[in-house]
Amino acid sequence: MDQFLAFTAVGLSTAAVYAVIGTGLVVTHATTGVFNFAHGAAGMLSAFAYWQLAVGWGWPVPLALAVVLLVLAPAFGLFVERVLMRPVQALGEAERLVMTIALLTGCIALARWVWDPNTPRPLSPFFADRPALRLGPAAVTWHQAVTMAVALAIAAALWVLLHRTRLGTEMRASVDDRALTGLTGADPLRATRLAWVLGIQLAAVGGILIAPTVALDAQQLSLLIVSAYTAAVFGRLRSLPLTFLGAVVVGLLEAYLAGYLPRNDYLPGLRLAAPALLLFLALLAFPHHRLRGRDRTPVRVPLPTVRGGALLAGGVVVFALFLVTVLTQDQIISYGALFPLGVIALSFVPLAGYTGQISLCQLSVAGIGAVVWGHLGAHGELWALPVAVLVAAAVGALIALPALRLSGIYLALGTAAFAVVLDRWIFTLPAFDVLGVRIALFDQGSVAVTGPDLFGLHLTSPAQLLLLSAVCLALTSLGVAALRRGRYGRRLIALRDSEAAYATLGGRLLAAKTAVFALSAGIAGLGGALYGMQLQTVTAEQFNLVAGLPVFLIAVIGGLGAVGTGLFTGLAVVLPAQLTHGLGSWTQDVTSLLVALAGMGLAQNPGGVLARMRAEWEPLARDRRLLSALLGVLGVCWLLAALDSANGWLLITAAAGAALLLRTRAAAGRAPADVPPEWWGLRRPWRPEDGEVLSRATTAAS
Repeated sequence: MDQFLAFTAVGLSTAAVYAVIGTGLVVTHATTGVFNFAHGAAGMLSAFAYWQLAVGWGWPVPLALAVVLLVLAPAFGLFVERVLMRPVQALGEAERLVMTIALLTGCIALARWVWDPNTPRPLSPFFADRPALRLGPAAVTWHQAVTMAVALAIAAALWVLLHRTRLGTEMRASVDDRALTGLTGADPLRATRLAWVLGIQLAAVGGILIAPTVALDAQQLSLLIVSAYTAAVFGRLRSLPLTFLGAVVVGLLEAYLAGYLPRNDYLPGLRLAAPALLLFLALLAFPHHRLRGRDRTPVRVPLPTVRGGALLAGGVVVFALFLVTVLTQDQIISYGALFPLGVIALSFVPLAGYTGQISLCQLSVAGIGAVVWGHLGAHGELWALPVAVLVAAAVGALIALPALRLSGIYLALGTAAFAVVLDRWIFTLPAFDVLGVRIALFDQGSVAVTGPDLFGLHLTSPAQLLLLSAVCLALTSLGVAALRRGRYGRRLIALRDSEAAYATLGGRLLAAKTAVFALSAGIAGLGGALYGMQLQTVTAEQFNLVAGLPVFLIAVIGGLGAVGTGLFTGLAVVLPAQLTHGLGSWTQDVTSLLVALAGMGLAQNPGGVLARMRAEWEPLARDRRLLSALLGVLGVCWLLAALDSANGWLLITAAAGAALLLRTRAAAGRAPADVPPEWWGLRRPWRPEDGEVLSRATTAAS
């Protein structure tokens, strides 16, 4: 009994932290309609800032707390609201969700850059020098008592604010109809600003309270938010009392599992994955309000032509040939992940781009493909590659079943929870038997991966594997482009635009969602197998949720509806890391930070940068004379590089300069008649003489 009470005290203390963080999520979502995936990262940054002030610089604890909670946290909240979220407020929920994911990635990268993750930073609990309080047989530390008292005080203050003040009424009304709220004399912008400030402050309080009990690690503290997600989902993202109840359930569950879970090789990961598993079950069990149609602003999905798809596929293969002829073997190894990561990123196109289903577990599914190929294709058996694809597709079909119940942020939460369950539990399991079949994943370590046997040739060299990955990316790109042009692709677009209309017109939601989830998971499984071949040895950490977020972000930046997103993502992930290689380990964090900043610029290009790039380079592609000149320049540079006759950077500069010069020449030489007058200023720059031309045309018509 004493042990039970002790675990209960620990669980309630942890639950108090989850309640504080969860209420911040609820306040932000209930006022702005935005589910902040970066909520835990804001608490993490606050904990690091508090450590820096109180421990690193030796400030008094009250002063450090005041600076973090009353200055830094509100300033960060105002920055998020004004700079990041306000520009995407009218774009739709998917875009707002992507913005918070970009913020999460950026916060983790910034913390790792500023505070070396290899340096321990212990943080003392509050009143650590005082003896514990005795409540019968249970002992409660002063830090735990303070945590529970703060949680109760915050709950009471928020209830008064939201239900007994005019400002709280404005906050609750803003999410329902901002325009109508403004007509009543209220200021929805002020309510939104206050919600972000309060939400970030609550995240900061939670981060500072929980930091002394865990390692001060950027990724670990940021992912503790999964437990707060569960508490918020218990409250259906609206009810503060239910959020507190959910926090108590999660906190006690973690404490009791830590104390009473049997000790063996299969269950330790279950304790770590329990909050995510509970979140997944809560999402399926609890009713959730449907997203309103006005919150959805679908971005136009481009229709790839047969010629464009063929040029893309050919360009991928030619680029791979260029790499294997000009790079050394060590460089080929470094650049080898480009095409497999491109295949994984391409899996987002039919799922998120065509169907509008956001999935954050694609890299985890790719890990399944990698381990299946690693075990079944240990000696290069080619048949194991389609088996890896099918196993990954089967996992995708299982994920599709909850997708019928979930949508929008709930689906994103569900897939994130699924990824965390894989990371913390499933991937950590040792080998086990099911119906006499031996199943081994990462087997609590790493898995060796080799290349396949292809027509009697065992592909083991880095150049061979790079070419194989490039061919797979080219063929997969052709297949995804053909899917978009076909009838099934049009049905997927219709499903994205309106599930209700799709079902009304005879569409089968279960079949459609299962098929597209299985297809995208199969593509991710293929990419995972190819990625494993390039790495030669894979571990579970390479396929976790945090590792997959930059891939998702870059795919969004490129444009989820564009087939070229695969190649674009591979280039964007690999090239910066290789170009900055040798400058120090900090460059990886800076690269991740730059990716996050690019994702935060989503408001400027909601359709992706590839659409703009295509419009800018299209005149050159249509001018055969200038295009032939460009191909000639590139061919000469390729030959000089292959013969090692000139400096590589000089050749790259010359090729890029020639391409930009010819593109400018093609754009200048394009006839104005190609653009109708109603599109002047949009499809081409506005010219001073255009006003006079339009005036004369209008006068003549009248």
